[in-house]
Amino acid sequence: MKPIEVKKIVFIHGGGNGGYAADKALVASLKTALGKEYEVDYSEIKSDESAPDFGWVKQIAGKISKINGELILVGHSFGASMILKCLSEIRVTKNIAGIFLIATPFWSGDEEWKQGLKLKENFADNLPVKDFIFFYQCLDDEETPFSHFERYRQKIPQATFREIKSGGHQLNNDLTVVANDIRSIE
Repeated sequence: MKPIEVKKIVFIHGGGNGGYAADKALVASLKTALGKEYEVDYSEIKSDESAPDFGWVKQIAGKISKINGELILVGHSFGASMILKCLSEIRVTKNIAGIFLIATPFWSGDEEWKQGLKLKENFADNLPVKDFIFFYQCLDDEETPFSHFERYRQKIPQATFREIKSGGHQLNNDLTVVANDIRSIE
């Protein structure tokens, strides 16, 4: 009998104070919904206030580089936006099967602190994955405006966009819809 190949997922949590702790429930939901065929790497990203992107892009690239074989990226909120920044600005040589982004902010504005978070105009052209990019946004998200979801829909029209009626910023801590999409790409 051939052993089951475990698929690897890197989950990047949301930012701010308590983002890592708050997203543990999302990770638990994802693990439960996916089962033992998937291994979820969930470790904390530490912010570096002196870096324009708070040091997240380099840390995400480091996490990706440590995975052997094909991987799947899942990100929530700030972490989701930094996955896009990382993949569009740093050459990634790993085989990424899919990208799943939840409540993803689209950074804009002239505030100094946002400048290092913004995506380049042609960011979508530089993403290593073209077919399996998924966005999720609840209509009642109190933190990331729904207009950000629409901006991504304009910038990456080939992606799949899941509008969710309710669940707030944390999707009621239920990532069943994400797990179903992850299984669908295999």
